[in-house]
Amino acid sequence: MALRTEVVEQDEWSYAPAAGVGPLRFGMTVDEVVEAAGTLGRTKVSDCARSHAIFTPTWKAEVHRHGAAPSPPAVTAYVSQAVGLFCIAADAVHGPRIAYGGLQLVGRDLSELESDAIAYAEAKDVGFRYMPEGYAAPDDPGIVMRAQLVGEVLRSRPLFMVPRDGAWTEWDSLPSEEYRVNGRPAA
Repeated sequence: MALRTEVVEQDEWSYAPAAGVGPLRFGMTVDEVVEAAGTLGRTKVSDCARSHAIFTPTWKAEVHRHGAAPSPPAVTAYVSQAVGLFCIAADAVHGPRIAYGGLQLVGRDLSELESDAIAYAEAKDVGFRYMPEGYAAPDDPGIVMRAQLVGEVLRSRPLFMVPRDGAWTEWDSLPSEEYRVNGRPAA
């Protein structure tokens, strides 16, 4: 069985800073997320581990694409009891295509994304920032770029966020399920 390393053809979603991505809007309840994500596929909701006492209980809504074959979630939405939807993660292989000012963010080889992010920043006379993995990405506080190992290549897995209860920044709000080291979930 061959391992898929290319991004699957998918639909395109738009990103609106501090508002949301595609049909998902920051602040939605779990029920609203499930209803809005229904166009993409079926949704499985579960509790998230409460890694920091400062945060209210959080749920994870995993949206799997319609189809006969089971697949990893295309989108994972994190919903806090206090602030509603605060984080939307797009899978590098199965997630929808999402761009930032024409710069495709989902499923990119991180070195290629870095080159394009630097060129975009130079062309638009804006900044860029480095991810923990050491690659450049757009300088937007609502986008936290993470790596996802696909075959032997690190691909981009963007997280679109707003701060959640008890956090100052999006980085402080990062769900523990999204901590990754070299593209793999942290143990």
